[in-house]
Amino acid sequence: MKARASIEEKYAKDLMGLSKKVCGHNEMNTLKKSLDMFKLQTEHVSLSHLQLAQSMREEAKKLEEFREKQKEIRKKTEQQMDVLHKTKSSQFKKTMDTKKTYEQKCRDKEEADQNVNRNTNNTKQLEKLNAKAQQAKQNAEEADRLYQQNVTTLGKARDEWMKEHVKACEMFEKQALERINFLRNTVWTHLNQLSQQCVTSDELYEEVRKSLEQCDVREDIEHFVNLRQTGDKPPAPVVYENFYSGQTGAPPSRLPPPIIRRGPLPDPTNNSRDDIVYSTVQDAGYSVIQY
Repeated sequence: MKARASIEEKYAKDLMGLSKKVCGHNEMNTLKKSLDMFKLQTEHVSLSHLQLAQSMREEAKKLEEFREKQKEIRKKTEQQMDVLHKTKSSQFKKTMDTKKTYEQKCRDKEEADQNVNRNTNNTKQLEKLNAKAQQAKQNAEEADRLYQQNVTTLGKARDEWMKEHVKACEMFEKQALERINFLRNTVWTHLNQLSQQCVTSDELYEEVRKSLEQCDVREDIEHFVNLRQTGDKPPAPVVYENFYSGQTGAPPSRLPPPIIRRGPLPDPTNNSRDDIVYSTVQDAGYSVIQY
């Protein structure tokens, strides 16, 4: 959208430069008015494209703000989930370590009990084995207690992680729905702006077409003749003057140049599309030149 706005802005500036260039400065009357209207509406079209570029940038800014807002919310949720995941992972490792310790203490207790059962004759040795077995039993019970405690803590950490995981998934789903809906509406608005620009341009060009409808070829030719004419009679012929007698007379006989009557003006519709109306001279024999 930013790129399209830049294109529209460049196009608007090029149109503005084009509208300032000289166009039809040698023309006059109704055709000059039409050409001036064409330049004016070209300038207006340029301004409308400039406004379109500004509107596009505003929509792009809204899109960026929406994206940054979603990124901030997503970042907070991901950070919270990362903390819970690390807590759960740490507790899992701790639980596995206590499980290994618990299993080892249980094996030590079983081994101590087996040693007591194998040595029943030596009273002194039996007392030592009993004391060792009793200690192994206490160690196993303590390891069991720690193992159960860590399993319970791990369960709580997992439940909290699962709860927040569900919330995060729901939040991400909500963000996806908002993002799709926002992008859809933004593109829709963008297309509306482009369509409106086409309508605006056509309305401005219609003003030029209306001006061209008022362009009258006969009136323009008559205006030119009336403005540039030097008289309604040709200059008098140069007569012969005799130096000695002072007599004047007609110059030697000479045929006047043939008079060629100008033919009708060309009809531009013969070389144009059928669906375009041009202003033409209706009277094929019309001419402002009089003889």
